[in-house]
Amino acid sequence: MAETQVKSKMVKFIVTRQDQPDAKSYTEEFEVPYRPGMNVISALMEIQRNPKNAKGENTSPVCWESNCLEEVCGACSMVINGKPRQACSALVDKLEQPVRIAPMSTFPVVRDLVIDRSRMFNALKKVKAWIPIDGTYDLGPGPRMAESKRQWAYELSKCMTCGVCLEACPNVNDKNSFIGPAPISQVRLFNAHPTGEMNKEERLEALMEEGGIEGCGNSQNCVRSCPKGIPLTTSIAEMNKATTKHMFKKWLGV
Repeated sequence: MAETQVKSKMVKFIVTRQDQPDAKSYTEEFEVPYRPGMNVISALMEIQRNPKNAKGENTSPVCWESNCLEEVCGACSMVINGKPRQACSALVDKLEQPVRIAPMSTFPVVRDLVIDRSRMFNALKKVKAWIPIDGTYDLGPGPRMAESKRQWAYELSKCMTCGVCLEACPNVNDKNSFIGPAPISQVRLFNAHPTGEMNKEERLEALMEEGGIEGCGNSQNCVRSCPKGIPLTTSIAEMNKATTKHMFKKWLGV
């Protein structure tokens, strides 16, 4: 009897949809058979297999992005019950129902839950969030980092460019060019690297431009929403200090 009840249980999802980038958004309800341990991605996959809404009408499958399904790639970011998070780690048993799903509003919508995160990737390019090396020949072993530095640098390296911190930040919107918490934290990470340090001043200069670190309003939403628990506000404070020192050195000609 209990098994029959579990099999017949349905979970309602209210999905915000958008057919194309310039189309008007709308909501559509779906009912998905409950399975113990199911997450939001598995529910979306069920809708994809059987694209019928709660009224029993045939509809187009909901579009979304996902890859690793273990909260590493950051691709499945969306707003679930009003909170930006990863759909792969959002377990239905722990969500208030009906489950409301919407695309992150900070980024342009491509279709349904698929968004264009170019703003974040362009910000990472702006601050040169990589280690530039000459890969044409064997350089030998890389430089070692001090253990005390490596420990906190590893925490920063967990960033999966999911965009959740930008979605949570009230200062990242279409009215300004603030690059957001993730790129600022990546500057701290790469400036701490023995090789990346060679481009330290370039990265600090990028943070001092329009849309850089001065755009932070210290709401601290980013650190509360980060799925990886990255100390984003600590990074912002450190980069604020670093850019201030860099600015005074330029003034003094040091």
